[in-house]
Amino acid sequence: MSRLQGRQPHELRPIKISFDGLARVDGSARFSFGPISALSSVSGPIEVRLASENASQATLEVLVRPLSNVPATEAKALAATVRALLTPSLLLASNPRSLVQIVAQALVSSKKANANAVTAAVVNASSLALLNAGSVPMRGVVCAVAVGRRKGDGGALVVDPDEGHGVLDAEGCFAFMFTRDGSDTQAQCVWTNWKQGSGDESVLSAARELAGRAADDVYAAIHTSVEGIGQAEPTIVLSKARSEETAMEAIVDNEESDDKMEI
Repeated sequence: MSRLQGRQPHELRPIKISFDGLARVDGSARFSFGPISALSSVSGPIEVRLASENASQATLEVLVRPLSNVPATEAKALAATVRALLTPSLLLASNPRSLVQIVAQALVSSKKANANAVTAAVVNASSLALLNAGSVPMRGVVCAVAVGRRKGDGGALVVDPDEGHGVLDAEGCFAFMFTRDGSDTQAQCVWTNWKQGSGDESVLSAARELAGRAADDVYAAIHTSVEGIGQAEPTIVLSKARSEETAMEAIVDNEESDDKMEI
């Protein structure tokens, strides 16, 4: 089975992570699967509006800004998804009567890219921004990947799909929360929007298993990138694919980029 860029079904596109150092925020990060890139920032805990104040925990607000125009239904739906995904990973009760605000932007149009891959990039960028901020206690790190099933090819499942419209007959995004207890790392699937027109439940199980292996690679890249925060020299993150020893580059560049969004 041939894919664009010659990737195997289990292979992610090259991961690129950078900590952009945006002004007037507590943390920011950019995450990319190849050309699918997202930028996210975190502010907080900060003062919250009285109408949104919660006496028992911090209020988590997620805003997704489109590339152009004002946020519409698609952006608001993605914001609600990111909020639901990240809430279990945060210890919001540590900062009651305050606000934690995440502002994210996909740096590619969902009309020109796989929408689930865009969702995964936004989720990963937001997790990185939270880690970069270090101001919000976390119980785990949420990592997301997209999976699709190709028409023909025996219904082969592929991770991080970049196939064009009409090539996939089932697809979705899977999010996993990674927690660590000493040297032991555990992952739990916390969300998926998997959709398929035909097939039994075993397809979903196989897709979740494939996504879990790919999410391990994303987590490994994130873990290595966080260790390099603040270093003057770029850090190269090498992550091996699960079924083969295929090198995947994740370049962590702490220098500012010219095309930052304003937050």
